[in-house]
Amino acid sequence: MSLRVGEVAEAAGVNKETLRYYERRGLLGRPDRSPGGHRLYDEQAVVTLRVIKAAQRLGFTLEEVADLIEAGRRRGRNSGLQARATEKLTEVETKIADLVLIRDNLVAAIDAGCDDLHQCAGSDCCPIPFVDLADITSQRVAR
Repeated sequence: MSLRVGEVAEAAGVNKETLRYYERRGLLGRPDRSPGGHRLYDEQAVVTLRVIKAAQRLGFTLEEVADLIEAGRRRGRNSGLQARATEKLTEVETKIADLVLIRDNLVAAIDAGCDDLHQCAGSDCCPIPFVDLADITSQRVAR
């Protein structure tokens, strides 16, 4: 069964331009063409688009998704997803730890009534560990 651009986009929950962009990026194979020149996709295109969107929701960048798809094409079904998912999980856990630290510091600042960052940063009673937070951020960037 052949589907036109609008049908594939609707079935996958993306817009037509997204579909065309993914095709240009090589995430989707080149579709067949109708005698009138319209793109005709198979059902696998819908599945691929759903996979791309699901992977993005899991935190994979479009570049990472492209790598996974390409690796899957080269090696069959073993695209290295387990290793890449483990790496992504580590990234997510690091981000969660960072967000928890940020939340805790914001709560402490609110509870302490901090109203001016400059005054607060220069005060010994300030609950926000400006130096420690800057060190953590610079360590993350250096990695």
